[in-house]
Amino acid sequence: MNDFMQREIMITEDGSHTLFVPELKEHFHSIHGAIQESNHVFIQNGLFKSNKQKLVVLETGFGTGLNALLTLINRGERDINYFSIEKYPLTAKEYKQLNYPVLISENLQDLFLSLHQCEWNKEAEIAPGFRLTKIQADLTEFGFKDLPYVDLIYFDAFAPGKQPEMWTESIFSKIAKHTSPRGIFVTYCAQGEVRRTLTRVGFKMQRVPGPPGKNEMLFGEKTDSCYSV
Repeated sequence: MNDFMQREIMITEDGSHTLFVPELKEHFHSIHGAIQESNHVFIQNGLFKSNKQKLVVLETGFGTGLNALLTLINRGERDINYFSIEKYPLTAKEYKQLNYPVLISENLQDLFLSLHQCEWNKEAEIAPGFRLTKIQADLTEFGFKDLPYVDLIYFDAFAPGKQPEMWTESIFSKIAKHTSPRGIFVTYCAQGEVRRTLTRVGFKMQRVPGPPGKNEMLFGEKTDSCYSV
């Protein structure tokens, strides 16, 4: 593992785990509660805001697998094709220690492990109606051309102050060009410059209430005029 991504498991305020990266002095999830943050940002304000029954999800940063797990168990009758881009996958020793399945439901351990243990860069059917493709790649170099057009984006990179190269107009523009009309973009970040940049590339952005410990987050929809095939 690159020294840059050495990680330590920590407990957040809702009892769920996060990972801490000493080099960045940054956590994977909110210290106020990893599960409640992911539920609020990506499920309540992302998945549940889309009315599509067949949904292509793009996640930037597979990380602990928490967003994928919550999407899987909250999908209802939807058919979901889930893509996640991650440069530094967790080791088996790391993900096997994470306590999300225990806290969410006693029957989730096998599903959670299947999310992590399925092969990288290859589609896997995790459960009926939920297909996962984990892509090991650097988002700054990723081309998107081999992905279907996406309906929902979970932008979950480290904060702009820690990894500014992940929050550029170039990356947002590539994502926008590969997003279907009225596709949804959500992120825990609420910075004004991030909102303005996303607006420039074709998302209609707004600040909405954030999860515990954070006043606001960003929610946006792709404008039809910027859609191209």
